Amino acid sequence: MNSPDATPNAVLVHDRWRAREAPDGDFVMFSDGSLSVMALTRFCPPGRLHDVRAEEWRWREVLRATAWTLDDWVDVDTTLASCAYAGRRALAGEATDHGGIGWVALTRDDGRATLEWIAVSCSSNPFAEVSLTAATLTATSTLGRVWTFPRDSPQQVRITADPAYPWPLPSQVRGPARLLS
Repeated sequence: MNSPDATPNAVLVHDRWRAREAPDGDFVMFSDGSLSVMALTRFCPPGRLHDVRAEEWRWREVLRATAWTLDDWVDVDTTLASCAYAGRRALAGEATDHGGIGWVALTRDDGRATLEWIAVSCSSNPFAEVSLTAATLTATSTLGRVWTFPRDSPQQVRITADPAYPWPLPSQVRGPARLLS
């Protein structure tokens, strides 16, 4: 943790992780103390505004900070899935404070679960499944979305629809299309 690449918040990140806390919002928090501020956008193609199966989701980095202050933290102590691969462990779950907040983390499988990064999304819903390969951490949310995080750059996540999710037919979905910016 005393790496020359560590930011002033590196100790804070590890202290909060040991307390099972993460930033409240849409963030990727890294072990070196840096933070990516993320934004979720949902797109609906023309003619399919009420078809949630047709929505395309993007979670993109809008800011990368090496020095930052946060006032709001959420408990990430509810783990719904875990998977180990080659000395690393992927964890996934939901924030205790609100059922719509999902989180995934990549840790070392070293007995202390030393954090490499954690991603928290206010609109993903809990992540109930997780898998880990040499290149990616993949988490499936209870909202029917598969989030594929490159292990070395989780802020470049790709979100796709889960084909196994019991999607409602367009005629079963009521109300206006939801568009988030």
